[in-house]
Amino acid sequence: MKKENVPQDMSSLGKITKEVCYATDSSGKYVTELSSGWDVKINALEAAWKDIEERRAKARQQVLNGEASPLLYFMEYRLMDTGILSDYTGFWKWQIKRHLKPAIFNRISDKILKKYAEAFNVKVEDLKTMTVHEA
Repeated sequence: MKKENVPQDMSSLGKITKEVCYATDSSGKYVTELSSGWDVKINALEAAWKDIEERRAKARQQVLNGEASPLLYFMEYRLMDTGILSDYTGFWKWQIKRHLKPAIFNRISDKILKKYAEAFNVKVEDLKTMTVHEA
């Protein structure tokens, strides 16, 4: 692609960051050029974020229905799975899966809840009530 043809479609990230692309200059040599976005990539990112929002809403509803503990909601909110949460907390994956059950979660000690709250960057009370404070 020629340097003057590098896409500059403004995306939601376009005001925050730019992406380095390789293009050819007028003499045919490869040079780097900054791009503020590309419509195909923008559409893919928007679809991915829509999917994440749907998963987050589904997790919230599962917690409200008593089918899962608030851990599920915060895992979706922070884009974590049991493996990542295990790495942050030091708990085994099987322990986290067990703590996803509301009856078990409600009996967890404050010491364990504090580890989860730290991993999600929330207070213990916010963890219990699924309260998110945007930074």
